[in-house]
Amino acid sequence: MIETHQPGIVATSTLTCPDCGHASLETMPEESCQYFFACAACGNRLAPKPGDCCVYCSYGSVPCPPIQRERTAAP
Repeated sequence: MIETHQPGIVATSTLTCPDCGHASLETMPEESCQYFFACAACGNRLAPKPGDCCVYCSYGSVPCPPIQRERTAAP
């Protein structure tokens, strides 16, 4: 697990392809959401599920940094 320059914010997430089950450890962008990701195993183009902001929030082991910050700031 890699933390960002902000304490408590995790910078890596394991993305799991819903089609083939391939998992890959990826470094997430700190200040933006990633809308698409190509699976290295099957080539499937992942896109966020309805209601999610990015592929990390839909298929990752850890939500994206903007959502982590939002959840940390919530009372």
